[in-house]
Amino acid sequence: MTGKATLPAGAMRRPRRALAVALSFLAALALPIEAAVAQSQGQGQGGPRVRIIRDAEIEALLRDYTRPVMKVAGLAQQNVEVTIIGERSYNAFVADGRRIFINAGALLDSETPNQVIGVLAHEAGHIAGGHLARMREQIAGAQTMAVVAMLLAGAGVAAGAASGVGGSSLSSAAAGAITAPQEMIRRSLLSYQRGEEQAADRSAVRYLNETKQSSKGMLETFERFQSEQLFLSQRVDPYLLSHPMARERIAALEQLAKASPYYNAKDPPALQERHNLMRAKLAGFMERPDGVYRRYPLSDTSLPAQYARAISAYRYGNVNDAVAKIDALIAREPGNPYFLELKGQALLEAGRAGQAVPPLRQAVSMTGGNPLIRAMLGQALVQSGNPAFTDEAIVELVRATQRDPNSVEGWRSLAMAYGRKGDLPNADLASAQSLMASGEFRTAQELAARARMRFPPNSPGWLKADDILNFKPPKSAQGSQ
Repeated sequence: MTGKATLPAGAMRRPRRALAVALSFLAALALPIEAAVAQSQGQGQGGPRVRIIRDAEIEALLRDYTRPVMKVAGLAQQNVEVTIIGERSYNAFVADGRRIFINAGALLDSETPNQVIGVLAHEAGHIAGGHLARMREQIAGAQTMAVVAMLLAGAGVAAGAASGVGGSSLSSAAAGAITAPQEMIRRSLLSYQRGEEQAADRSAVRYLNETKQSSKGMLETFERFQSEQLFLSQRVDPYLLSHPMARERIAALEQLAKASPYYNAKDPPALQERHNLMRAKLAGFMERPDGVYRRYPLSDTSLPAQYARAISAYRYGNVNDAVAKIDALIAREPGNPYFLELKGQALLEAGRAGQAVPPLRQAVSMTGGNPLIRAMLGQALVQSGNPAFTDEAIVELVRATQRDPNSVEGWRSLAMAYGRKGDLPNADLASAQSLMASGEFRTAQELAARARMRFPPNSPGWLKADDILNFKPPKSAQGSQ
């Protein structure tokens, strides 16, 4: 059929709005997977970002939590990383088959290691089950269905207009023609998502059984969210949006969990103590002093309580008082490298970099050269202003950035150390790598171009600078620069 039908003003705008609503829903389903990855990498100046928490102690604990699960899930060779997002809400999700994101709030709110391990096992189930790829296929199919539905509805509106249907009737017909297929698409996707969630639940229980751990913690967490789902109109939690807690799902999980011979197994006391210290550390860094002291009053003389109050003192109080509290921690548990790290960090940030060096050296030695602590030691060596420390700083920072190439501060301190040695090519290159790690690609490439001019052609430094120059930033980063 040829020719054009003349529609009443606004008739086509309504179908487009309905389509936009449908497609925004589909985008929202993809957001926890796609946007979080891009944002966590800090793409571009002014681009969307989320705050990532890097901490040697917490990352070591999470690796210990996930290692047995990843082994039985067949993911040990994929080097799945757990990344901590600095958000207070409870959330965890997976991205691109090699990363699990978990909010700091989820770690702070989980009372036992088992509760965290259960959630991580569930997310491992999504990775092992290939759910991300299949969800993308479902979304792509749904988007196609949405476009077809819009075109069919638009054709119906045009036919009605040609036959003389009134404006108000036409609007109602258009709305009904468009929203009905979109509602079917929405229900279809939600049904698919619920099926994937249940599959991940079953996988998680199997992983926990094979590692002789309880599923009780996961069940406790999900039961909590099922009860909170009743109040969605008042407080929408991201975990509920991406992990719908249907009553039937909880019942099925409860049956599986309670059938396990390990249902009543307890976390080892030493692991529980490390978990308690992690929660105390997060509270100390994330909460204001009044909140810390409500959670850990002075009457609480436990090690975690002392830890939280010491961190709060370093962040909000007098550095001498903070160091005294940290020294009390070290005296109580001298074999804990993270208390020494905290002392070094407190002194470094108070402008006493030279005093920060000895405890940080100890912490590096006791952790086998943890790259995060090593980068902090390098920073202290540089900021001490002692020329005798420059060569040591370069050695420590090179080692740190080799193991953790995303260390913005490590690269920045290395650039300063090279600058003090008069090594301008390597100073420019380290500055470029720092900017790359922070997502400032354009400026990074400008510095890389200068570095490449200073290096002999095809030397290792020249090749690294050339790699930066040939890097193609993601589209979202290109648009933000």
